Amino acid sequence: MAIDAKHLNALEKIVGSDDIKSDKIHLRAYSYDATKEHFEPDVVVFPENEEEVSKILKYCNENKIAIIPRGAGSGFTGGALPVNGGIVLALEKYMNKILEIDEKDMVAVVQPAVVNATLQKEVEKRGLFYPPDPASMDYSTLGGNVSENAGGMRAAKYGLTKDYVMSLRAVLLNGDIIRAGKRTIKDVAGYNVAGILIASEGTLGVITEITLKLLPKPKLKKTYMGIFESVEDAMSAVYKSLASGAMPVAMEFMDALVVKALREKLGVDLPEWAGALLVGDVDGNVKEEINYQLKILEESFKQEGAKEFKVAKDEQESNEIWFARRNASQSITIYGSKKLNEDISVPRSKLPQALNKINSIGQKYNLVVPCFGHAGDGNIHVNVMVDGNNKEEVKKGYKAVEEIFQAVVDMGGTLSGEHGIGLSKAPFMQIAFSEAEMNLFRRIKAAFDPNGILNPGKMGL
Repeated sequence: MAIDAKHLNALEKIVGSDDIKSDKIHLRAYSYDATKEHFEPDVVVFPENEEEVSKILKYCNENKIAIIPRGAGSGFTGGALPVNGGIVLALEKYMNKILEIDEKDMVAVVQPAVVNATLQKEVEKRGLFYPPDPASMDYSTLGGNVSENAGGMRAAKYGLTKDYVMSLRAVLLNGDIIRAGKRTIKDVAGYNVAGILIASEGTLGVITEITLKLLPKPKLKKTYMGIFESVEDAMSAVYKSLASGAMPVAMEFMDALVVKALREKLGVDLPEWAGALLVGDVDGNVKEEINYQLKILEESFKQEGAKEFKVAKDEQESNEIWFARRNASQSITIYGSKKLNEDISVPRSKLPQALNKINSIGQKYNLVVPCFGHAGDGNIHVNVMVDGNNKEEVKKGYKAVEEIFQAVVDMGGTLSGEHGIGLSKAPFMQIAFSEAEMNLFRRIKAAFDPNGILNPGKMGL
């Protein structure tokens, strides 16, 4: 439904004239996320608190106006794009406070627009630790992290956002405010509504408060790097080391194309023969624990063909090792002006098979497909590189992506390990889910959103 003067007046009564914007500058600013797609909303509304969110949702539901929750707009799949116009519900202006850090219960209570890194810094001042660390942690919000079930480099040891969400407050479309979950370590009463809201990409309700589990911060950390001649050897070393008892905080990989790009574009000092890298950290509270972890990693890596195994002596050497991984994405621009960036995930034992298949699909379409990512949890960032000005090549790129998705699902994998489905992956949902499963998703969506107005067009629903 178009938003006319009557609707604007009604919304203005809820939030005030300063917090409703329909000028061209605001509409343009809230028309895109980290994708290059853009769709302008009809209006941007900045709610100050949960009560205003409730009133806005109730009004939109009664008048069948599309509403799109938004945090930082840093998503890679178009999850915050107003594809049908409507209202962008921008939470970052007011709902950005850390409400509580409880050192006894080791929990943090936050509003959805708190930036991930801000919470991490605050809890670490108290000797505590919030593990989920998406690459976007310096600007992505915790509400967005929950809505996408964000991961990060530390997921290999510590898991995903869902593993730290104890409870949520959320507003439903009829204006009802609910609490899903409890602040207790154990809670088996009732349906797991929090689990349904996590990774729902803003299609079921608007999260207004999050209670997160914290851990004691480990006292020690060491960085390592294994250098292999082939990506197959490196991927075999991943599950060999983990099966042998290693529990690295992170185990990140880069393939030969990424190594080449790092050498050529950024001058990273890596051997010419290097076909793959594994880098990461181990942590703990005593030196013996750190040394034990590094011993397992070194032995396993060398058994699987590693030619070099390095351990950083100090923070400077650690930063030098991590420089390669942190700059993998920008280095591969030598291969094309446009990157079709996917984040598939497979069982760890399938990593060698998956990377071989991805490489063969790239060869089939005569496209360069450098890969890097989170080998420790089976999450591969597949980058199909194309000339953005060549429409035919871009078309080929998307065909390659579709074949990669099918191959991954055939291996027991999934379309996304981090970025979510959003708008860009919605056409591929039928690859990963049966019609019965998609119908179940639709019924869940209809139970929360019978009018289909909450973040419409996302997840193929």
